[in-house]
Amino acid sequence: MTVSSTMRALRQTSLNGPQDLELITDAPVPVPGPDEILIRVTAAGINFVDLQQATGTFPGGPQPPYVAGIEAAGEVTRVGAAVTDLEPGDHVIGVGIAGGAFAEYMVLPAVAAVRVPVGWSDEQALGLVVSWPTALAAVRPLGRVAPGQTALIHAAAGATGQAAVTMAKHYGATVIAVASPGKHDVVRTLGADHVLDSDSTDLADDVHRLTAGAGADLVLESVGGRTLDASLAAAKRITGRVVVYGLAGGEATITNWDLVYKHQLHLIGLNIGVLIQAAPQIFGDVMGELFALIAAGVLGPGRPTTYPLADGSKALEELRARSTVGKLALLP
Repeated sequence: MTVSSTMRALRQTSLNGPQDLELITDAPVPVPGPDEILIRVTAAGINFVDLQQATGTFPGGPQPPYVAGIEAAGEVTRVGAAVTDLEPGDHVIGVGIAGGAFAEYMVLPAVAAVRVPVGWSDEQALGLVVSWPTALAAVRPLGRVAPGQTALIHAAAGATGQAAVTMAKHYGATVIAVASPGKHDVVRTLGADHVLDSDSTDLADDVHRLTAGAGADLVLESVGGRTLDASLAAAKRITGRVVVYGLAGGEATITNWDLVYKHQLHLIGLNIGVLIQAAPQIFGDVMGELFALIAAGVLGPGRPTTYPLADGSKALEELRARSTVGKLALLP
């Protein structure tokens, strides 16, 4: 398979934000190492991590100038000498936390590449290795949702939130979804039992009203900022679990005093990259369960909103403004 020596790519030139993404046409095509593969990117997923890296708030993130983007799907064009289970022509989806996805070609560790499900296009598989595993890990092994329990899900109209609503409903929970007013119909279609406004100043009171004063058994918290305290107040005392996996609204502070005298609950942090490294068995179980949900028809092909590669900065700014719904993708 012929591969050119240069490619189009989006290069992040500063840590001032996605407005400093620039389209270049002469980026060198990366060369895979022994345990890596090179893919021709057909669709790149946009994630909140991309915003964090562009603003320098992602710990250990790449330093500019760098080719942005962590998630890509496409066709394998080259394989390293030690790679035995993939070959040119295979279609995969994978993540490289150091960047490189917003380009025509990307190198991925072979072990981090997952085959695109049969019958799906590459762009339909976006989220399969980031948003969906995050949602399932939060709902199941960490959140321990059970039939008859109540799950409060923030940012429910986003890619991870939509998956979480679908999964929580499948596992028997009553779902209280939080979304901006213009996105309520989206989460209702997914099966949410109740929908609250994301700009509500009475979130905890609303949740206690809907749960007859008990509070939510599980809270999926991806907003942060002042919303974190409302999420903690909305959780059931003692047995409630709050899984924190995002901070779109900024950092928040919680003290040991808060946990002893104000918010007595289980507070759980989730970063899917750390989960993969520190608890590979749990991650393996999550991915096995994920593909079982796909096989059972609980989860179907994604339907991302797509942008041309040149509009990467625009897409990230819209994500930052929370004006988008579901998964976003760049098409090189």
